[in-house]
Amino acid sequence: MPYPLAFALTLLVELPLYTVALTAVGRVPAGRALAAGTAVNCATHPLLWWFLSRFAASAPAACWTAFALAEAVVCLVEALLVRALVGPTRLAPVPALTTALTANAASVLAGLLLTAR
Repeated sequence: MPYPLAFALTLLVELPLYTVALTAVGRVPAGRALAAGTAVNCATHPLLWWFLSRFAASAPAACWTAFALAEAVVCLVEALLVRALVGPTRLAPVPALTTALTANAASVLAGLLLTAR
């Protein structure tokens, strides 16, 4: 999948999830929640794509291992970033991590479903 399409798909899937979760759990205004979701994806997605491209020609086991580790790091980084952006008093660490895990799992699943052969 070309990068622009992958990034668009990520935003299409993750932004509604970030917005709903942050407004419901953190009582963050919808515009701020949407901006935070966009910002964390702009910070992590290009780096994730660059990192994973280094494993494109590797054995499948190496690709999947790199993918799993990279996604775990992305979830942690996004949780930290979104918490910092909306204010740590609004969003505790566990809901921040749960939100990042849910959003990233949904976009990974969407990507896998679209690229399944």
